[in-house]
Amino acid sequence: YYKATNAKGDLLANVCLSSRKDFRDAVIAARSAFGGWSGRAAFNRAQILYRIAEMLEGRKAQFLDELIKQGALSANAENEINLSIDRLIYYAGWCDKFQQVFSSVNPVASSHFNFSVPEPTGVVAIIA
Repeated sequence: YYKATNAKGDLLANVCLSSRKDFRDAVIAARSAFGGWSGRAAFNRAQILYRIAEMLEGRKAQFLDELIKQGALSANAENEINLSIDRLIYYAGWCDKFQQVFSSVNPVASSHFNFSVPEPTGVVAIIA
């Protein structure tokens, strides 16, 4: 564990340190969820993202309090939460439009059609 503190040095939480095995387990869990997520209809994925935005908005005061405890200014914390909600709604709106906008019929030098259809390709792991 390591101690997470705010700008004043007050203890916020004991944060677990992770190992390569923890990282691998997280990737395995994401891969197991991938099939269910990518197999859902675009409309259903949009509903899920929009519901997350609604839940975040409903608990906005709680998230605001946590960010302020971590040392964020009140205005900055509120702006960060509002931007998070806006991003979720933005991407929820794109779920069922992405394929129509970015899919295309590719020109080929024959009497065949060549289609491009974007689809999920897998799990990406990012360490920040």
